[in-house]
Amino acid sequence: MISALMPTYSRADLAFERGEGAWLYTADGRRYLDFGAGIATSSLGHHNAHLIAAITEQAARVMHVSNLYRVPGAEKLAARFVAATFADSVFFCNSGAEANEGMVKMIRRAQYETGHPERYRVICFDGAFHGRTLAMLAATNNEKYLKGFGPVVDGFDHVPFNNLNALRAAIGPQTAGIVIEPVQGEGGIRPAQLQFLRDLRSTCDEFGLILGMDEVQCGMGRTGKLFAHEWAGIAPDVMSIAKGIAGGFPMGAILATEAVAKWLVPGTHGTTFGGNPLACAAANAVLDVVLAPGFLAEVDRRARVLWRALEGLVAEYPSVFEEARGAGLILGLKCAVPAGEVQAAFTAEGLLSVTAGENVVRLVPPLVITDADIADAVEMMRRGARRCLPSQAQVAAK
Repeated sequence: MISALMPTYSRADLAFERGEGAWLYTADGRRYLDFGAGIATSSLGHHNAHLIAAITEQAARVMHVSNLYRVPGAEKLAARFVAATFADSVFFCNSGAEANEGMVKMIRRAQYETGHPERYRVICFDGAFHGRTLAMLAATNNEKYLKGFGPVVDGFDHVPFNNLNALRAAIGPQTAGIVIEPVQGEGGIRPAQLQFLRDLRSTCDEFGLILGMDEVQCGMGRTGKLFAHEWAGIAPDVMSIAKGIAGGFPMGAILATEAVAKWLVPGTHGTTFGGNPLACAAANAVLDVVLAPGFLAEVDRRARVLWRALEGLVAEYPSVFEEARGAGLILGLKCAVPAGEVQAAFTAEGLLSVTAGENVVRLVPPLVITDADIADAVEMMRRGARRCLPSQAQVAAK
């Protein structure tokens, strides 16, 4: 008999009743270091006093009114994003998939309104993950996710990641834009080469295409800058964000230049819940922390400490790990043994992680991890690696 909670996930037999910083606690007192962060979402960790206060205060006043009325918190949040980024305007929604859907709609609509109705196709990249809606499954183009859901939504072409020649060859008269994750998360923690991002910008300018960035997982400070594309010194025309935007409260957003955003007039797009007072209170609180002087520099410093430690683990356990990869605090260990086994070994040692494509264990801790947290995590990974050693090597290690 099917469970009351639809079985769309193979859930670990863990239930957490409270958290503190980067740590989670079960009802029976077990403690786990959270290097999954709710799949890169709990950006400020657990039980952050400033975030709790903002949500509590707003919940006691009004939580939801719909977008039929002004929402001062949304206006404030949008203005802050505009001031901190390339964008001229912001649309708030509820999730990363919804933000990506809206981004594609913006790309198509802008081409239509500027005299190119034939331009509706979007070039995406092998290894991408853009969400679980029907259109975003087509943008992702992973057979495992597409199987059994009928005809694939038209309008998406795919080329190898970091391959400019293939990208340029795929551009045709119906191409409207390009959408890329600056760091692929589900696809195996694969960063785009910075020069490739620069080349995408110049290619879009050359062909009159719209450049979209999917920063749902790698944005909001995770790489040590507010958004990952900033490392390349370029700006997109439109960008989707979610996950860490509200520290665990469900929220997404689309940031765009005026040239792209101005065509979404009343009636062309909408949302019931998106940008409601409670979500915006949470997101404004997160921005208070992330934009505070020195915060992103400290994320970058801690990330480099963790990166060096991961490289050391790869060198120490070459029969378990093949390489460290990623950027900032979106990191991965490509495994020489099944990644699921490594993840289970980490969990047994008290460290939570997430698997990803290409046999990678993903490490996406809260942005507020401490040096002590990193030291604890590395020791847990070291013990977990020993659990995964081939039997003869394991005996020799003892």
